[in-house]
Amino acid sequence: MQHVIIGVDPHKLSATIEVVDQREQLLGSGRFTTDRAGFTAMRAYAKAWPDRTWAVEGANGVGRPLAQRLLESGEHVVDVPAKLAARVRLFDSGHNRKTDAHDAHSIAMVAVRTRGLRVLELDGELEALRMLVERREALTRRRVQTVDRLQALLAELLPGQAKRDLTTGQAKTMLASVRPRDIAGKTRRRIAVEELAELVAVEAKMKKATAELKAIVLARGSHLMDLHGVGPVVAARVLADVGDVARFADRNRFASWTGTAPLDASSGEQTRHRLSRAGNRRVNHMIHIAAISQIRLDTDGRTYYRRKRADGKRPLEALRCLKRRISDAIFRQLLADAAAPQEHVEAGPGGHRGATQESSAAGSHPHTDTSDQPLPGPAPTTLRRPLTARKRQLDPIS
Repeated sequence: MQHVIIGVDPHKLSATIEVVDQREQLLGSGRFTTDRAGFTAMRAYAKAWPDRTWAVEGANGVGRPLAQRLLESGEHVVDVPAKLAARVRLFDSGHNRKTDAHDAHSIAMVAVRTRGLRVLELDGELEALRMLVERREALTRRRVQTVDRLQALLAELLPGQAKRDLTTGQAKTMLASVRPRDIAGKTRRRIAVEELAELVAVEAKMKKATAELKAIVLARGSHLMDLHGVGPVVAARVLADVGDVARFADRNRFASWTGTAPLDASSGEQTRHRLSRAGNRRVNHMIHIAAISQIRLDTDGRTYYRRKRADGKRPLEALRCLKRRISDAIFRQLLADAAAPQEHVEAGPGGHRGATQESSAAGSHPHTDTSDQPLPGPAPTTLRRPLTARKRQLDPIS
């Protein structure tokens, strides 16, 4: 029985598929709804080809729900990047007009022609981690909105006494000091009290979500939190989006994926690079948080940042250099965690583990290639789940 590729163009309410063989010959196609009946019908249609691989576009985005359902059904699934499918669609047709049928065809062609596509695996713990970190980020946005509304009300109740970084304790003190007598003032104060109660509830939920994230990260044996500026939320986002670090050939490919590797914009004898807006922007934002935290504290990252500023780089340029160093440190730590043998060692005081030599954001090789391709090459699977980490010391900056 010949092996076939089933290209899938997923949407929220429907999925269009195209079945091709290894010679790119069309064997079948169809459009199915994504409800239970439609999913059952799609799998029944695909059973005509027992030796099959499902190629789903954007399995980390809009295609994630369908990809997860296929994995839970025991199917073999690979992830097709949307950029690759767009290139194939352009080259095959000579234009870039999109239809679901064209998209499914392009996705199938990518899967036939491309080696090293990411093979998806069912990992309930990572899926739970992803949901929790997205919940935590949603709560953060909700907290910011609540604080903004509360500050606006307090600015009207107590003119000239607004706090820049408002805490629940400060808000309570400010509300206790004002007793308006007019109906507008009373209504404003009542709404402010309700907003304060919502803020307290949101912060309690954030604290609970953070504790859950920390527990899962530690249970997976991750050492990412050994890095300065990398807390449970940052570590959880990195783990959830990276999955198996072995899909990245080296640290340069990883930096390109995180958007911390500048793009080569050289021309003639002029050598220059420009800021990359590509890559995973969520992970890039997490690395930005870690970089800002390192600069604010007395860390090796601050020393590295100041050295770049002394070399003549502007603040944003020096910050981008630090983000690249942190990206390299995260990649090294992910590899070390994946290759580490399973062992159980007690955590340090306060429940925190010690730092590692590999976890320094300022590594031993300051110069890196910044113009690597964004698509990772194939690599053997190394993802493991050790229990905890050894306690080691942080290597000073070179």
